[in-house]
Amino acid sequence: MAEAIASLISDSESPVVRTGYVVIYAPKRGNRKRFPENCVTLHASESEARAASNPAQGHYPAVASGPSRSSEGFHLFYLVRWLD
Repeated sequence: MAEAIASLISDSESPVVRTGYVVIYAPKRGNRKRFPENCVTLHASESEARAASNPAQGHYPAVASGPSRSSEGFHLFYLVRWLD
């Protein structure tokens, strides 16, 4: 029953939810899989995301899907994988 998060939130008829390269601000990286949009910066390529990251400051490169609206009305990004 283990499915990829992207398959759970993808909507093939909606152009809103996309998977792409991002930098996520996560001071305590831990096991979180969801991040609010104000903690995520979109980038056009993997190399741009890696260049913009700063792990010492809590900014990590990743691949994420989103934004997706939560039941509480927040826009969230779902972590697909870290790039390091």
